[in-house]
Amino acid sequence: MNLSDIFKDHIKVINEIEKNSDTIFNAAAKLTSILKNGNKILFMGNGGSAADSQHLAAELIGRFQKERNSIPAIALTTDTSIITAIGNDYSFDDIFTRQVKGLANEGDAVFGISTSGNSKNVINGLIEAKRKKAFTIALSGKDGGKMKDIADLNIIVPSNITARIQEGHILIGHILCELIEEEFCG
Repeated sequence: MNLSDIFKDHIKVINEIEKNSDTIFNAAAKLTSILKNGNKILFMGNGGSAADSQHLAAELIGRFQKERNSIPAIALTTDTSIITAIGNDYSFDDIFTRQVKGLANEGDAVFGISTSGNSKNVINGLIEAKRKKAFTIALSGKDGGKMKDIADLNIIVPSNITARIQEGHILIGHILCELIEEEFCG
């Protein structure tokens, strides 16, 4: 694949994502409502999706584009002592489940990110979030994987190429941050 083809493929995927604008807007509205009710967002994912979790939590805790109060968000991907203790004492499949058990409250949002939609530990975290009566969002790619059957709301980037999915994920994440931030700056 040459450089021109990569750009064309990226643009094609982004144009396809735009067809999900209603779903993205609904996710932003639901997250805003959750936050305005005094609840928080917990993000989780592996690898690049872990980095996206941290990135999005940072945009909300700090600021995205405007000066405003901090918005409560936590990336469950950042505490190496917690992650390695759970991985060692239980299983890597439980690293998000145990954190959701300890940190999520009824009415919070738990936001799982996985390019395949099949990350076992993210799926387990979403299942635990539903037990805790948290609202669940899955941000995935390909066909949505197993996450699409679990989450309350699904945003699927229509691509089978991990890089294009990740590019779509951060665009969607930034859109969500911008829409949420607008509601807290009005």
